[in-house]
Amino acid sequence: MPFLPASFEGQHVLDVGTFDGFYAYLAEHRGAARVVGVDNEQYVDWVKARWGVELEGGEGFRAIGGLLDSRVEYRRGDATALTDTDERFDFIFCFGILHRVENPLGLLRGLGSLLAPGGRVLVETYGVAGDGRLDQSTIEVKQDGEVYEGDDYVYWGFPAGGLAALGRLAGLPEVEVSTTTMVDGHPRILATLRRPATL
Repeated sequence: MPFLPASFEGQHVLDVGTFDGFYAYLAEHRGAARVVGVDNEQYVDWVKARWGVELEGGEGFRAIGGLLDSRVEYRRGDATALTDTDERFDFIFCFGILHRVENPLGLLRGLGSLLAPGGRVLVETYGVAGDGRLDQSTIEVKQDGEVYEGDDYVYWGFPAGGLAALGRLAGLPEVEVSTTTMVDGHPRILATLRRPATL
């Protein structure tokens, strides 16, 4: 995964929507000084709706953490609840989440407020088919079950220009779109949003 840092040495890392903790544990393995994984466990509802499987929430994260003897901290709740703390992060993962929140601008603003100066948010989210043009800024609105059958929690499709514009509105003016691609027939977009080193 060339878009991920080879080292997180000494960094404080937040993984938003951590689910089973893959990226949180990867950051710890690559030298992060502190890693927090947060998840509101919305996936419990959509896994049940999609596959009829009932989950407790956080069980995969805890099981893997135990196998790894990990020090990654798990918090159940919304990432925006962390804005009440003084803790700041050098790097924030926001994978597979932005298209699942009702207020993506609010989430990005909240994550931006959690960044240390010069910190960055790596966003992976649902894209727009045939995208790749930074001048396209119209964000698509999805209907219940339109993207994945039985999954009513995908609200948005983000073109590169729309994600960049959202980042700027959120106070993260440095936006670099790494890739737009198709994964199993679905458009995805990956971008880095940075907080300025000095305000």
